[in-house]
Formats: sequence, structure tokens, C-alpha cells
Amino acid sequence: QVQIVESGGGLVQPGGSLRLSCATSGVTFKAYDMAWYTQAPGKQRDLVASISSGGITNYTESVKGRFTISRDNTKNTMYLQMNSLKPEDTGVYFCYGNRLGTRLRFWGQGTQVTVSS
Repeated sequence: QVQIVESGGGLVQPGGSLRLSCATSGVTFKAYDMAWYTQAPGKQRDLVASISSGGITNYTESVKGRFTISRDNTKNTMYLQMNSLKPEDTGVYFCYGNRLGTRLRFWGQGTQVTVSS
């Protein structure tokens, strides 16, 4: 049974930090390319950062230098360290996993991040 549990969202002031986690079970985590997406109210879901099964990372321009994506294959968990948060970072953050060469993929339930004074 596949379980995806996201945590770490919340309300933070501008300039603050949050660390999101995406814990998985029931999947061969180390074989999955992983990513974080965000969706603001009334907007489409956008890619924030990705990390391949081999550890290669990519970031959307607006978060470069502020966010860090990582993974711990021993814990089957992906993280997103978010620093210097801005109001425009507000949204629901979703964990996404995709196993290349297969149709296997999953989405997390989302965790709300609100940046406001």
C-alpha cells in the first residue's frame, strides 16, 4: 500500500524559514525522481524544485539561492528547506514522484505554506 505523508507547512513571517518533508512507504523510493510543486489559489500547479534518483537537483528561478531540495533514501523521505520566504511563496506545496521508464507516479496530499506578516 502506497502512503505519501507531507508535513512541515504553516504560517511564517516574511524572511522566515520552513522545512517540508515528504515521507513515503510502499514504493521503491530510491528509484523515483522526486519534485515539489506549488499551487496558489486560482493558479496552476507549478514546479518548484526537483531531485533525480541520482541526486541531480533543479530549481525554478524564483527560489534559487533560497530553497534547497534533498532526499534521504535510507528514510524514504524528500525535503524542501525554504529560507528567506516571501509572500509570493504562499501556496499549497505538493510532493510528486515519478519512476522513469514506467507509469508509476504519485502525488502527496499537499501542505499549506502561508507567508504573511
